[in-house]
Amino acid sequence: MRQFMRAIFLLAAAPGLLVAQTASERRGQGYVFVAPGAVADEGAVGTLHVGVGGEGLVYKGLGVGAEIGYLGLTRGLGNGIGVFSANGSYHFRNVTSSGKLVPFVTGGYSLLFRGETINAANFGGGINYWFHDRIGLRLEFRDHLPAHADLSHYVGFRFGLAFR
Repeated sequence: MRQFMRAIFLLAAAPGLLVAQTASERRGQGYVFVAPGAVADEGAVGTLHVGVGGEGLVYKGLGVGAEIGYLGLTRGLGNGIGVFSANGSYHFRNVTSSGKLVPFVTGGYSLLFRGETINAANFGGGINYWFHDRIGLRLEFRDHLPAHADLSHYVGFRFGLAFR
């Protein structure tokens, strides 16, 4: 548990470090989220995914990032799994004249862990709505697809805060 908390702290601090070390055109952001969802192949089994992440824009709207979280079934949250993801993303930055609404797409590698590990892919997309220069609302759909074809995949709709 101590290592998990250290990882969350370092991941939360990373966007600030990215902003401090890059030019003004390259911006970083962090986010926290809660995501109600479901196990897609198991009928009506609900899930809850919570986590923290960060990403930095490396060229125009192209970004790289990572996140860590906990995913559990709503009928047994104490028996969940850890989820680590490393992703690429693209942020469509000049969609509105105000720059407040920024749609994005994302995808990459996920590691599901609890005793054993399972490799997975993830993809999704959503929007950041910046109601202030440094804080915004993040809404996102994300799907985690385990590499084993016989395992269920996990879908969720994320509600969160983005900060830079």
